[in-house]
Formats: sequence, C-alpha cells, structure tokens
Amino acid sequence: MAVQRIVDTSGHDEDPEETQIEVTLRPQRFSEYIGQARLKKNLQLAIDAAKKRDEPIDHVLLYGPPGLGKTTMATVIANEMGTSIRVTAGPAIERAGDLASILTNLADGDVLFIDEIHRLNRAVEEVLYSAMEDFKLDIVIGKGPAARSVRLDLPKFTVIGATTRTGSLAAPLRDRFGHIHRLEFYTPEEIGQIITRAAAILESSIHPESARLLSTRARLTPRIANRLLKRVRDYADVNGDGIIDAITTTKALELLEVDELGLDPADRHLLNSIIDAYGDAPVGLNTIAALTGDEMTTIEDFYEPYLLQLGFIERTPRGRRVTPKAYSHLGRKLSGKTPKLV
Repeated sequence: MAVQRIVDTSGHDEDPEETQIEVTLRPQRFSEYIGQARLKKNLQLAIDAAKKRDEPIDHVLLYGPPGLGKTTMATVIANEMGTSIRVTAGPAIERAGDLASILTNLADGDVLFIDEIHRLNRAVEEVLYSAMEDFKLDIVIGKGPAARSVRLDLPKFTVIGATTRTGSLAAPLRDRFGHIHRLEFYTPEEIGQIITRAAAILESSIHPESARLLSTRARLTPRIANRLLKRVRDYADVNGDGIIDAITTTKALELLEVDELGLDPADRHLLNSIIDAYGDAPVGLNTIAALTGDEMTTIEDFYEPYLLQLGFIERTPRGRRVTPKAYSHLGRKLSGKTPKLV
C-alpha cells in the first residue's frame, strides 16, 4: 500500500480526524482569507454587484494546482453571498439522473460546488449546459415509443467548478462560466501568515522563526503548510514541551525528510531517476511514469507544478528535461552527455 507523502497536495486518503481539522483551519470570509489579492478583489466586486441586483453571482470556474484553496474559496463565496453551498465532485455524478436530483433540491441563490469538474461524463455535461444557461432541466420520462421529454424550471443557482486541468474541460461547458479565475502559488510571507493563523486555531504556540522556516518548506501551498504544521506540532508534543521553536521544527523536518525547498524523497527520486537514466536529455511523460512507478496524471498534477515553479524541470517539444538548477540542488554533476540505458 502506498504511503501518503507529507507534501502531497491531492487531499485524498486522509483520515476523518485530519479532514475535520483541515476544515476548521479554512477561512470563512474574504477578511480571513490570506493571499490571492487580485482574485479576492475581482470576486468581491462580482458579489457586491450581484447582491445589489438581488440575484445570484454568475457561474465561477476556479483552476490551478491542487491545495491552493479552490474549495475554500467556493465556501467563502457562498458565505459572502449569504447562501447555502452543496458540495459534490465530478466523478460522483455518474448519470444525468444524479445531477437532476441535486439540481431539483437547490433553492434560489444556492451554490453548487463541483470539484474535479473536468471529470464529468458527457451525458451529465449536456444536462448541465441548459441548467446553467437557462435554469431549465430537460428529463425524459418513460421508455421506447411512450417516452416523452419534460422541461422543469430550476431555481436560479450558481455553479462553482474547480479543476486542476482546464484543458480537459469541454469548451461548451467552459463557456458557460461568467468568471474564470486561476489561483496562483502563494508567497513565503503569505504562507507564514497562514501557518501563524492555523497555529492559533490549533492552540499551539509557534515562534515567528519557526513559521518562517515552515513557510520555505511548504511548496507555496496552504494545504501542505497546514499538514507540515500538524506534523511538527506532533513532534513538539512528543519530544518537547509543545512549543514549536526553530530547533524542534528543524528536527521534525529532518525526520520527515523534507529539504530546504520543500522537496521530499519522492520528488528527489523522480529527478534522480531521470538523471540516472537519461542525463539532461528530454524524456517523455510516459517514460518518466515507467521510471518512477507513478501514473502520468499524478506526475502532471502533483509533481510537475512545483518543480516547474522552482525551475527544476522544463518542458520541451521532445519531453521533460531536468535543469542545471536541479543538478545543483541535488549535488549532482552536470556531465553534458546523455547516459544510455543498457
């Protein structure tokens, strides 16, 4: 069974207690939401305009790497609008009937948040088109020659979709969204503020230098920052007096094998595998997947975004290439030649 990475941004396979803690750390209002200043400004304007007209905000699509706060932002939007939010995921809506059941149970102004919206199947998407555009639902009653189509009126609701892969989203569905926004990576200073806020909610004492240290290891991602904080808090409770200071933080991070840039053993294994097998030559994504034993989507969604952000990997027309900057960080020598596999 695979061991969960401490820097995994997927958010899957967490135990219920961890999930509950994660929920309590999420901000509920724009005033509590740290970072994403441009996005908050645009959404606040849209919300104020919608409330002034006494109508729901137009449909919103949020995209970007996992762990940056798309689900949290959807909750904040619903709270700022003063409406209820219904949360589901693309893979969970298997049939058009499942979507019809969800839509007919919404009230005026409600928010329907669909995570991984790019994974909706085509039949469900086609039902969603008219629902988002005209607030109508076409359903077929009966079978065979006796079948008839019925159009139902739906309440005026807002769909907030979240995706890590906008390119996989069908163009007709993407066109239904009035607001399309990308969530950017956070700055180390913003991550430090998020860690300090989370520590206060968890009732843990943390030194400012410890928050700064953690902020450099969190891959500019709030989900990882909160996860690292919880693991360091565990270390401080077991091996100290519960106070998170610089020494405790350093020892905990050494135990977790998270280096000064936030790379864990899995990241270093991926980079070293490419170097050992192909040197600095471009490598195809399917070849990298075979080298590491991961799926291609896992590499694209969970490894690459941060490695690209660091400048450790670059995409070329012929494939991915490890950069000299990565060689330097790993302490490897750039030979300038391409090793051949035997």
